Amino acid sequence: MKQFICIGENIHCTRIYKVGGVFVREQSDGSFAIVYETAKGAQVLPIPAHFYDTADWQAARVKHCAVALWQGLFGDDGGKLAAAEYIRFLALRQQEAGATYLDINVDEYGTDAETKERGLRWIVEAAQQASALPVCIDSSNTELLRAGLAAADSDRSAPMLNSVSLERTAAIDIAREFNAAVVASAAGETDLPCTTEGRLANLNGLIPTLRSAGFKDSAIHVDPLVFPISTDQSNGTSFLEAVSAIRQAFGPDIHIAAGLSNISFGMPARKLLNQVFAYLAIEAGADGGIVDPLQISAQVLGALDTESLGFKMARAVLLGEDEFGMDFITAVRAGEIQ
Repeated sequence: MKQFICIGENIHCTRIYKVGGVFVREQSDGSFAIVYETAKGAQVLPIPAHFYDTADWQAARVKHCAVALWQGLFGDDGGKLAAAEYIRFLALRQQEAGATYLDINVDEYGTDAETKERGLRWIVEAAQQASALPVCIDSSNTELLRAGLAAADSDRSAPMLNSVSLERTAAIDIAREFNAAVVASAAGETDLPCTTEGRLANLNGLIPTLRSAGFKDSAIHVDPLVFPISTDQSNGTSFLEAVSAIRQAFGPDIHIAAGLSNISFGMPARKLLNQVFAYLAIEAGADGGIVDPLQISAQVLGALDTESLGFKMARAVLLGEDEFGMDFITAVRAGEIQ
């Protein structure tokens, strides 16, 4: 498997753990904490009591990066230390798994802009204490993009901005200000195209703008947009066709890296579907993805057994050959594939 540019997406305030699952455990005093293992042994990040009153908690979920962010900003000395250690753990774990960038997003952390800006800077600084990887600042808010990039260590490889599009051309100037690479979305000013023609039409407006602004092709990572296979069985093939067309249109030096796990929303055995989809995307001309590096990396993809039943059935779903994925779903329920 050739190089796979992995934009590791695990430091997001949307990411959840299951309450009562592997990572979220009740403590002897009745409180709950995030418990995880490092080389130093078991580590504990206390979950503040006010998280127990949220709708997420009632649904047996907790946003673990949001817990760390709250503790980092508002916790006592012990909470602050535990929070920084947890972010360092997430950063180093992704680096060791083969990540190329650390994608960081705090958009879902409340509504107070100043708190989110402080929190983003804190997370960037904590992540950089543990990992040598450049950060990728991911936000729908241009001021947060600027704040995150300003906190990035200028002595390491160039950071990344996620993302620019025809709808967000102001972000181009921010990326240029900090000499950042960019995720260039195929989103238009008013549309999220799902056809090859629509994607190319938007990128034909965006890529020349980026090139004119001084971005080299090697600093441009195109996101052609991935839509769930569960809503339209042609979403897999239309994406793969778009990848091939983008590679042909913009040449060998531009990168193609999408949020590949979007393909499996609403389906069982998501990990398998995501891995096979990443494999097919690379065959079509992609060379990266915004993914969990613990599940998708060059090493993981290179080790896939393409002759296995699971690979073949997942491929059939993704290529629209298994109508509505019924054979795949049946096989998962029967325990034939995982």
